[in-house]
Amino acid sequence: MSTPTTINFAQASNLAMDEALGLDDSVFLLGEDIADREGGGVAQVTTGLSTKYGVNRVRSTPISEQAIAGAAVGAAIAGMRPVAEIMLMNFITVAMDQIVNHAAKIRFMSGGQTSVPLTIRTMSGAGMGSGGQHSDMLEAWLAHVPGLKVVTGSSPAEVKGLLLSCILDDDPCVFVECMPQYWTPGPAPEPGLRIPLGKANVLREGSDVSVISYGRPIADIVLIAESLAGEGINVEIVDLRTISPLDETTVLNSVGKTKRAVIVHEAIEQFGVGAQVSARIGEELHGELLAPTKRVASRNSPVPFAKVLENEYLYKAADIEGAIRKAVS
Repeated sequence: MSTPTTINFAQASNLAMDEALGLDDSVFLLGEDIADREGGGVAQVTTGLSTKYGVNRVRSTPISEQAIAGAAVGAAIAGMRPVAEIMLMNFITVAMDQIVNHAAKIRFMSGGQTSVPLTIRTMSGAGMGSGGQHSDMLEAWLAHVPGLKVVTGSSPAEVKGLLLSCILDDDPCVFVECMPQYWTPGPAPEPGLRIPLGKANVLREGSDVSVISYGRPIADIVLIAESLAGEGINVEIVDLRTISPLDETTVLNSVGKTKRAVIVHEAIEQFGVGAQVSARIGEELHGELLAPTKRVASRNSPVPFAKVLENEYLYKAADIEGAIRKAVS
């Protein structure tokens, strides 16, 4: 079979898991309805994998996030590389004890003797009318926990390369997938692509303002940067890729060059990742900036169910463009 030239976000995650399962017999998947006999996952991200590798390595579980996360932590301690799907990011709340008090801390509490090579895949994102208990972006919660790596991709190729790196990493990783983007296509990566964790990507070089983001907003930022280039506004785009640990060096080098920063994320602004990034910029580059750092985020509200309210809740491309224009004015 020839290698596809275009894949969508869901296929990218599937390819990463397929490759990891083929590379390492200690890798196995577990989660609700992920085997083919149950539909290959609620968004069909794991379609075909149980047929290829068997139900012992692609295991559908009961509807219990605590059990999924707890079993995954135990398996990781015992030498396996579990990839646990917590179907929706809001449901991570049910398994916070296992994730925060066990997965994230065991390496430290064992004096480095016990690693926890666990990956938790989870999806979220507003815009599909899924309501407030199914749509939150909670990456800032998890980034606040020492010992967890928090990662997300902005294109299918990035998803493939980052997720594969998470699965083969020796520390617990939370990989966030954007549900509204699952069926969005993009260029396929070369087989075997692994993107290093903890390293941001300067997606577009620029001289006037640094726009720092991750995940879903990157696509909007690229289009805005291309449009503003026609007006002589030169935007540099920094894709964090790994939210924690934060690649401060790349962020500070970029803002140190442009002297202006705009930070964008889908999650609400209050106590978000943007606040941490903005604080570090202020602490390290105080006195060098030509404008205050701007943040663009969604409204400080639970995600509404009604479409008209959900649209008002979400950040807008116009908000990003307005923040860039204000920063360079």
